[in-house]
Amino acid sequence: MHMADALLSPGVGAAMWTASAALTAYSAHRVQSQIDNHKIPLMGVLGAFVFAAQMINFAIPGTGSSGHLGGGLLLAVLLGPHAAFLTLASVLTIQALFFADGGLLALGANIFNLGFFPCFVAYPLIFKNIVGIRPSSTKLISGTILAAIIGLQLGAFGVVVQTYFSGISSLPFLSFLIMMQPIHLGIGLVEGLATAGVISFIWHARPEILDSAITEQPLGKLPLRNIVVGMLAATVLTGGVLAWYASEHPDGLEWSIEKVSGSPEIESHGKTMHDTLQSIQEKTSLMPDYAFKTDENNSDSSLTDTRKATTVAGLFGGLLVFASGILIGFILKKRGSVA
Repeated sequence: MHMADALLSPGVGAAMWTASAALTAYSAHRVQSQIDNHKIPLMGVLGAFVFAAQMINFAIPGTGSSGHLGGGLLLAVLLGPHAAFLTLASVLTIQALFFADGGLLALGANIFNLGFFPCFVAYPLIFKNIVGIRPSSTKLISGTILAAIIGLQLGAFGVVVQTYFSGISSLPFLSFLIMMQPIHLGIGLVEGLATAGVISFIWHARPEILDSAITEQPLGKLPLRNIVVGMLAATVLTGGVLAWYASEHPDGLEWSIEKVSGSPEIESHGKTMHDTLQSIQEKTSLMPDYAFKTDENNSDSSLTDTRKATTVAGLFGGLLVFASGILIGFILKKRGSVA
């Protein structure tokens, strides 16, 4: 559900950048008082896992569409909403800058849609109310699935509203809405099941992690080595191998656009800011669309070459996000100790 710049006007794009920047500052302030040496590596490894997981598009049966894990709810359950928002923002920023996944003008909107709704709406209002202070397997699974669906439905609605108020595309509000909401209902259900599986595994291994996130307290001296190593291994496997088998169907947003307009992409030619930002992104993107630049327009690339590029992108991107999460954590811990 990564928006492209062509859907947004500069005014709406700037407004969403402002909203996301404000949420980032607020989250950073809150995390300063909660973070400790044990939570820092968790932010890095979970962010890397979400990056890798987002590379795997799963097909939605009978639709010709696909979806991928958003990751906001997973991070909120394991890190708390504020650390989760910061971690997901770093994932989306690295995707936009180095992999041309989502536009630069649209980055603020993508952070808001994929971060705000799961972290600050679905997690506290749905997940926490269902799971309560005494989690059970039934509560965890039902709470996760419902929160994932609602968070993604709100995010999809946000895309439609932001596109409508931008007024630069030919997508009618009602037709776009009718396509977006049902397809993201299916995507949300699959995401909820996948998220519930990861959360249940960690809950059985280290229930204190969920307790710490719910109470927004530091992890203290909780041993996390096995969890960190396990998530690193899962990240390498997901981004390095499983991403080979991602569905080639358009994602829910592209599918909806195609159903309404006849094409999965909206062109932005003739719009100065859009062209300028696209030019910048072409320079910063080391592996556009998770492929080598030399293979980007080469239709004769072999399956082996494609898989090699996917593996490099998954491992390289995961490493960038891991390092970003660690850096953010150390900076906030240092600022918190000084304050």
